[in-house]
Amino acid sequence: MRVSMVTFDSLAPTELAGWWAKAIDGEVHESGADFVMVKGGGLTLGFQYVADPTPGKNRVHLDMASHDVEKDIARLQQLGARVLRRHETPGFSWVVLMDPEDNHFCVSRGF
Repeated sequence: MRVSMVTFDSLAPTELAGWWAKAIDGEVHESGADFVMVKGGGLTLGFQYVADPTPGKNRVHLDMASHDVEKDIARLQQLGARVLRRHETPGFSWVVLMDPEDNHFCVSRGF
């Protein structure tokens, strides 16, 4: 068994899929009126319409690896991401951001 896709509930799946396609340099694949996929960066993301998404912090999030964290964070902010906080532990640091629908994700140098 393997993970084949990570899916987000969304009020506007087409728009959110478009944002993530830009964020990960991926490609949008329309899959129906209420479901859109993005393929890129070695993964597939799904975006499904849900009229009442779960409020608050999402329990699952993406951890994005970057060779130039600050450059990628600046690019993501230009696309509309918001920085929530920065974390640092000995030997590892990461930044928590939110996409346009407030889904949390992290950017770090990877591990």
